[in-house]
Amino acid sequence: VGRHRGAGLGGGNDEREQTLNQMLVEMDGFEANEGVILIAATNRPDVLDPALMRPGRLDRKIEIPLPNEAGRVEVLKIHAQNINKHGDIDYEAIAKIADDFNAADMRNICTEGGMFAIRDERDYVVHDDFMKAVRKLVEAKKLEPNASYDETFKNDEK
Repeated sequence: VGRHRGAGLGGGNDEREQTLNQMLVEMDGFEANEGVILIAATNRPDVLDPALMRPGRLDRKIEIPLPNEAGRVEVLKIHAQNINKHGDIDYEAIAKIADDFNAADMRNICTEGGMFAIRDERDYVVHDDFMKAVRKLVEAKKLEPNASYDETFKNDEK
């Protein structure tokens, strides 16, 4: 919803932009004593509409760091718990390769692992499927443009 207006098709008149415009109007109507707290999250601060970041709107920024290796292991286990697996899965080895992955990326490892199993005409995932998946996603991440949180969300608060 918060994507920069005018960047899409339809001449800037699509439903998403209308929703964003209405949200900005409503945010301007909040009084300081109304007790309204609006919380928003993004993993793409580089595409946010600048109007969202004006003072009095979404002007507090809290960066949630990427999970460390132990955190990636735990996230991977959560996402893999309902997957039909055979053999031992070395979650630590997968998480070690998945450096700089967020929780959504860890979920994608499970999805891609399942796709590798389907291609091999299996209804279960093995450790090698997860390893192929994480290697594929590591290569894909190398091609992604790097959005800098610090540059997009300059936090001038002391």
